[in-house]
Amino acid sequence: MLPRSGDVLHVTRAASVQFKRRPIKFRVIRVLDWPTYHGWLWLEGYELDATGDAVSRRSIFVQRAGLEQISAAPQPRPHTALRPRRPVVRTPVRVG
Repeated sequence: MLPRSGDVLHVTRAASVQFKRRPIKFRVIRVLDWPTYHGWLWLEGYELDATGDAVSRRSIFVQRAGLEQISAAPQPRPHTALRPRRPVVRTPVRVG
């Protein structure tokens, strides 16, 4: 699984030994294109608390195979054509 922007992941020891004692929930901002070893990724995102609120912004180095997806990012909406704007009709204001 390659994470996408908006995905919420459970990051545990399976992804990296740094999460051995304290696994985290992590919302992905983006996958960084930094050079890594085969099967490893740099992710930028937010560590989430128990209620799902962001508590800190982080970059983490993890094994792709060890990531567990909690929730997927919403599917992008199809692009809709903009409707033409109605012309604005202004009426003169009387002073006096």
